[in-house]
Amino acid sequence: MAKMGWFGKLWLTRFSKPVGERPLYRQIFDRPPHRILEIGIGTLARTERLLKLLRGFGDDSLQYVGLDRFEGRLPTDPSGVSLKQAHQRLSPLAKVQLVPGNADSALSRVSNHLGTFDLVLVSADNDQRHMERSWFFLQRLVRPESVVFIEPLSAAGIRLAWQPLEQSRLADLASRSVQRRAAA
Repeated sequence: MAKMGWFGKLWLTRFSKPVGERPLYRQIFDRPPHRILEIGIGTLARTERLLKLLRGFGDDSLQYVGLDRFEGRLPTDPSGVSLKQAHQRLSPLAKVQLVPGNADSALSRVSNHLGTFDLVLVSADNDQRHMERSWFFLQRLVRPESVVFIEPLSAAGIRLAWQPLEQSRLADLASRSVQRRAAA
């Protein structure tokens, strides 16, 4: 992919569809990440768009870690791809590590081995019960300059625009996770 000009940047950050992903593009143009963690990758459409964009910056050291249920999806879960399909489609775009499982169990297994990330994406596809137990591990994977984005859902279950999660809010969610464990 050729280096993107100002018109391409303008289109991605102001006019691209889906509208909810525009904040992600703005963040990538402001501070291109080298290490990305995505929790809940779904159909890979967003992931492929982001990695292709970052690859256009000429960064060969791009590392991507994706956590998803893959084949372990329940019938009520949103659609997604298999582990094999995800690996085949993402490997040409970055150095990829895919971790199957629920957000909490996958993070608890690998959080000590992953290091820290520049950009963390938490999809609305994740079961909130599993995410509540994940914040403690997620807090250990970010630095003060890391950016965490969450994809909220409206009361009607409609996906809203991606929003940055402040470090103080992440610390609060992590401490609640620890308090729940202590109470159990």
